[in-house]
This record gives sequence, structure tokens and C-alpha cells, in this order.
Amino acid sequence: MKMNIKNAISAAAVILGILAAAPSGSAQGAKDANTFGNTVRFDKTVHDFGDILVSDGPVKATFTAKNVGSKPIVIYNVVSSCGCTDVEWTREPVKPGASAKVTATYKNDEGGYPFDKSLTVYVSGIKQPVILRLRGESHARKLSLPEMYPVHFGNLGFKEVEVKGGNINQGVQKSGEILVANLGSKPLDVTFEGVSKGLSLKLSQNPVPAGSTAKLSYTVTADGSTWGKTWYYATPLVDGKAAKASVAAGASGKKKEAGAEALFAEPNPELGAGKSRIGISVHVKENFASWTKAQREDAAKPMAQESTYSFGKVKAGTKINASFVIRNEGKSVLKVHKVDSESRSLVPSAFGDVAPGAKGTLSAVLDTKGLPKGECLLILTVTTNSPLRPVMNLFVSGWIE
Repeated sequence: MKMNIKNAISAAAVILGILAAAPSGSAQGAKDANTFGNTVRFDKTVHDFGDILVSDGPVKATFTAKNVGSKPIVIYNVVSSCGCTDVEWTREPVKPGASAKVTATYKNDEGGYPFDKSLTVYVSGIKQPVILRLRGESHARKLSLPEMYPVHFGNLGFKEVEVKGGNINQGVQKSGEILVANLGSKPLDVTFEGVSKGLSLKLSQNPVPAGSTAKLSYTVTADGSTWGKTWYYATPLVDGKAAKASVAAGASGKKKEAGAEALFAEPNPELGAGKSRIGISVHVKENFASWTKAQREDAAKPMAQESTYSFGKVKAGTKINASFVIRNEGKSVLKVHKVDSESRSLVPSAFGDVAPGAKGTLSAVLDTKGLPKGECLLILTVTTNSPLRPVMNLFVSGWIE
């Protein structure tokens, strides 16, 4: 059978959100993740439609952008990631203290499925575009609350075991919200214990009315103590008691994009059926907002000699020693803050600093025992101190017989 690893790698880049290329809400380094370049502040960067029906037809979201700088700004352009989304925006210059609008209409005509679309907003006065997101789940028919919220802590329902918070730069707070549901016939009093340092949680209404939903807002703070993929946990207490989660069949599985059949990643063993916690994951990156032009020009510039290590065909149970040569083509020392693996089967080694003009080797051991047979693609995510490549994705691929 012919392998299709190239397509799988392309799909994997989409699944990872192309971390190195997509600016996060904190890309400009403001303490408020919705403020960019001390120039423009958006009221939100994500609009979650929640659960909608195909029969609802097109749905609309509006983002408000306030000029918090000292000079007029202009929204030059807004580019949608999909033809399924139409967008309009304020074309006139926006004076200091005034606001502009970006309005997006999701056509909702592609059948019932989860969606996550992006809008790339180009604004004068800031170096990187602002990324806005539209997400939700469209259903072909009306579902019951237990169907829509299949992770149950007693009568408290969640949509997923893991909440994905996206990228965050050091020194920045990032907020988001999810919906939770009261699946019972009486109001639920919900509190949390065992909340990780750097995480805060708040419900829009508490107690949560019977047969209703409430917004659970979260804020995470990157305080310099962690890098790369970072988990924040909390244990929900329902009417003062902790409950172990029950998960409907298929609810905790990761949805794969077309062409990503070879991609192998494992769920967090701390979450899911029989566990009592919820988890929020973010990817913590270097914050370059205060860097001068000279610092950026003299920064480290990592270049991988090959971004994919192919091990060919091997018998199940074979151990693979993968390696990647990384050269520093910049003028400053390259530091790797962290190397994350999406699988416990792929274990990276420590990677030391690389001087300007020098190179280093990142090694990882892959134990193929227990991995699915057939095409295999695993990912290492490298978080660096380089503004050119703050995140690098490296791939280990092959075929397991």
C-alpha cells in the first residue's frame, strides 16, 4: 500500500493551528490579550455561536475594534478562511477613542458539523494581522441536552473533556468561555476546587437553572514558569460534591481532518471517563513585543536540516532513534524552551543552547510497541526564543507492519 505521509503532514499542520505562523491574541505583547500593538482593542477575538441548527440559516457575529492609540487607524482588509463566511467592516479612518466594526456572516449551509473559521484583519499601525475566530456546531436536528453535552459530572454536562485555549505569550492573560449544562430537574450549585495556579473560573449564573446552560469563563496567565503545551486543571463540585466523569461513546475521541489518518496522538490520561477534573490546554510562547528592531535582526534563527525523519517500514515493537539537525543562522544564542510530543511513545531528549553559526541535534526515541499498524505520523513541537520561528513542528513518520 502506498503511503501518503505528505498529505498527512499537511493535514497535521492544519490540526496544530500552524502555531508558528498564526499570531495569537497576545502577539503584540499587551497585558490584555485582546489589545494589539497598544493601538487597537477588540471586544473579543472569538465568537462562539454554540449549538445552532442548519434550519436557522445564516448567523451573524460582530466584533468591535476600538482605537486605543494616539493616531487614526484604518482597517485595510479582512480575509476570511472560507467562502462559507461573508465579511464587512468599517472602511473609514477611525479616530483615537472611536470604534470600528467587523461583521461576519456564516452561511450555515454545509450540513451539520462543528466549524471553526478564521478572519485575518489587517490594521494600520500594527506589524501583524489580528486573527478573529468564528466557531460553533451546526446540527441537522435538534438534540437533547445530554446529547449536546456528552461529558457528565453528575448532572453537570460539558461538550468535551479538554478545552483548547490556543496560543498565549509569556506575561499575558488570555480568556475564553465554554457552555455547560444542567442536565437535571433541579438547580445546580457549581464550584471548583484544586484549581491550577494561573487559572481562574467564573460561571455566568450560579446556581445553574434546571434544563438550562450557563457560560463558564476562564482566564489563564502565563507567568514565566511554564513553556510549550501547558495544562490547567480544576475539579467541579456539583452541590458541594466531586463526581467522576462519564463520557458518551465517541465524545472524547479527537476529530481528524481528511488526509490525517496517519496522525497519531494520545488523549490526556488525566481527563475523561472515571476522572474528576476538567482540563484547559494552552501553548505558551516567547513574548517579543518589547524587542527592538535591532534585537529582532540579531535574534537566533533556527533552521532544521530536515523537518521530517522517515524510518521507513519496521516491525511493531521496534525502537526508532530519530534525530533532527538544527542550525542557528542568527546572531544570538538559540534557546529551546521546551520540546513537546503528542504521544508518550515518542520521547525527546534534552536540547542544549546553540551558538550563532553552530548546529545541534535534537534526538527522540520512538517505541512502536502498541502503535496502530500502517502509516504513522508523530509530531514534536519545539518552542524557541526566535521571533522568526517561535514554534517549529518536526515530524517522525513511517510504516508499522
